[in-house]
Amino acid sequence: MSTTIERKIERLRAGEEPRVLDLFAGCGGISLGFQAAGFRNVGAVELDPAAARSHALNFHRDAPEELREIHAQSRDVVSTEPEDLLKEFRLGGDPESHVDVVVGGPPCQSFARVGRAKLREVAEHPEAYLNDPRGNLYLRYLHYVRKLKPVAILMENVPDVLNYGGHNIAEEVCEALRDLGYDARYTMLNAVFYGVPEMRERMFLVAYRTELNATRWFPAPTHWINLPRGYHGSRQVAMKTVKTDLLDGETRFFVDPPEPEKEGLKPAVTAVQALSDLPFINEDSEQKLRKGPRRFERLVHYPDGARLNDFQKKMRSWPEFEASEGIYDHVIRYLPRDYKIFARMQPGDQYPEAYQLASEMFEERLSQIEMNEGFRPLVGTDRYEAEKKAYIPPYDPSKFPNKWRKMEADQPARTLMAHLGKDSYSHIHYDSRQSRTISVREAARLQSFPDGFVFQGPMNPAFRQIGNAVPPLMAKALADKIKQQLTGKRENVTKNRAEETDAV
Repeated sequence: MSTTIERKIERLRAGEEPRVLDLFAGCGGISLGFQAAGFRNVGAVELDPAAARSHALNFHRDAPEELREIHAQSRDVVSTEPEDLLKEFRLGGDPESHVDVVVGGPPCQSFARVGRAKLREVAEHPEAYLNDPRGNLYLRYLHYVRKLKPVAILMENVPDVLNYGGHNIAEEVCEALRDLGYDARYTMLNAVFYGVPEMRERMFLVAYRTELNATRWFPAPTHWINLPRGYHGSRQVAMKTVKTDLLDGETRFFVDPPEPEKEGLKPAVTAVQALSDLPFINEDSEQKLRKGPRRFERLVHYPDGARLNDFQKKMRSWPEFEASEGIYDHVIRYLPRDYKIFARMQPGDQYPEAYQLASEMFEERLSQIEMNEGFRPLVGTDRYEAEKKAYIPPYDPSKFPNKWRKMEADQPARTLMAHLGKDSYSHIHYDSRQSRTISVREAARLQSFPDGFVFQGPMNPAFRQIGNAVPPLMAKALADKIKQQLTGKRENVTKNRAEETDAV
């Protein structure tokens, strides 16, 4: 056992808090989950300026202003060396001594052109990434691991990472980590099984130093739902490469996803359970009547007398992120043409249904003009085109069937994406009385961010940060499991699984 690893394990077994560095951190979904599990965030690397500032505002708000501004700087992991980063964070001495856990989700877009040989090369020659910048984001992640010698690693990515250009990227990363002295496993987890009111499927990879002799990798589900068919289908597609490798006897790192059993687990948290205590936005709201920048400057008070469920209480009282009076980012998009369409849509309706409703309302409008004015505007006239533009969205319903979707109140939300930063039609509010898309704070709730967590605005960057994030409750479930391995304290096997990640 190396002296550095031995010292880290000794301090963790002595009860000192594990220290985590978040790469490709975004606004800090993983960081927040690990903090809630008792880890200390030493810093982050994030390229997007708004996300980097959000991370600093939440995790280093008590630091001196000068140091907080250092943490708030955006950084490119390609040009940032680990030892230089830690010096910027005022962590001097041996770089290997400051980080116990490295977490993050490096993008995989160029990785398929690199492959196993390049990963093994960087494990042996840390500057090898310079020879092939196409895939250097994953290579840089491994470079940080090699330089900082963490005791544990968490990596997250989309399901397609298991079959990207014919490569099982997770499998290949595990091979490289093995060569660096780690025992690695990966699987697929859905956030909805861990108390998140969102059906979000992701690949998670966990690795421990072999000296730990780790025995547990992934948390048991605490909640249950019968997932829609599409989620099962996407998992099967992503796992084709895994199954092929299993048949060939080559896969050594894949762990079957833990399957929730309805008996003994809590029901999944639904959209209405997640959002019903938030302020009502009606037709007279200034947000619906006026176009303009959506900033987070005004406190919107919680409704009086709301009877809170467990999830809502958790979102308002998350330690260090409490919100007792209300929220600042309950802002929505200005979409005057579409409010009337949203009101008529049924739960689960998508763009083809919305387009049909818009066409019906346009026809009603033409009939109203004919009745009131004695003529019907003719196709191609300025009046006809103006009225049509006021009612019918411009997208072809045959080409964009999934562009819109109205949420079901009694189901968890479908996956939130970074595209929320461009429009929010994928998550139309279930309450027809409000006839709108979800607000920034509602998106944050669906991702399980507490109400006291702040996002660097305005609206579009905040939506993008939320859509890109790992849900904090999902991250906490993983962090709890990792901490058990780091400290040597195993969970009580007789404990009700439904309680394992319930407390924050």
